Amino acid sequence: MNQTSKAATSSAHAEEVAPSTLEKIRLASKDPFFWSNWIVVIAFILVVLVFGLISPGSYLTRYNLNNILVASSIPAIIVVGQTFAVATAGIDLSVSSTMTLGAVVFGLAFTNGWPLWSCAIAGTLSGLVCGVANGLIIAKRKISDFIVTLGMLSVAAGLALVFSDGRPRQIVSEPLAQLAIGGKGNIPYLMMIAIAITVAAHFFLFNTRFGIHILATGGDPEAARAMGVNIDLVKITVYAISGTLAGFAAMLTISRIGAAEPAANTSILLNSVAAVVLGGVSLFGGRGTIFGPFIATLLLQALTNGLTVVGVAAYYQYVSIGLVVILSAALVKTK
Repeated sequence: MNQTSKAATSSAHAEEVAPSTLEKIRLASKDPFFWSNWIVVIAFILVVLVFGLISPGSYLTRYNLNNILVASSIPAIIVVGQTFAVATAGIDLSVSSTMTLGAVVFGLAFTNGWPLWSCAIAGTLSGLVCGVANGLIIAKRKISDFIVTLGMLSVAAGLALVFSDGRPRQIVSEPLAQLAIGGKGNIPYLMMIAIAITVAAHFFLFNTRFGIHILATGGDPEAARAMGVNIDLVKITVYAISGTLAGFAAMLTISRIGAAEPAANTSILLNSVAAVVLGGVSLFGGRGTIFGPFIATLLLQALTNGLTVVGVAAYYQYVSIGLVVILSAALVKTK
């Protein structure tokens, strides 16, 4: 009798819990920020499932999945820096040219016999210089971030061509080659670096006082200033971070292609902005996430790779990616 009573009680309790859980899901789905947080994850899962069903023998192979991870790693690092800029209601349009300049500086140092670590530092520092210059002009001269970084896009691209005389420099280095093709288990070294930078950036943005200052600056600059936040320092720092990561990414790019190319890869810029939007970062500042844009980078690469695997022409791939960004922007809350 007692057991029957317990069973009945458990059944009744389960019936009470089930509607409550469904109600929570229903209410959460009505929250506009729910889609900002989860649309990119849902889209990534759907893309992998769809192409996995269409072409499982090609898309879901270990080799192809490894290619997706490797191809996503460098854009993911750029996206982290872009996220910091956007979190302050800004944008960094110079990341692609900054990375190109970093690659050229790395190449010049390498061909002049510098140690590999010195070349990496030189390329990264060139990115830092571009980022600090952006931040100083934006913060001190009160000029629009759009105009300043657009100008730096041209300046860095021009300097890359001047320093390289418009010619790529071949980089032959066994450690760099191993960095590009090696890995532990099923995770490439490049993706490990991207994950480490993403985790560190997440901790910095959400678990340090300065990270909170960054979000406060993007949310309401005047209120943040009234609370004692150094707005100028925040803006200089976020663009310095973006530039530094772009300069560092240059070394990883060289490890993949084996040369320092003086021509800027504009798709890096476009994809970084797209990933920030897809990842749920508010373009109006004050609300951000690091893992969202990271997953969005994987999504864009998984989509591009899948379209290639099924034989869709590259022209249509640009259309598809653009539509995904527009549709996601329509679903997520950006302000």
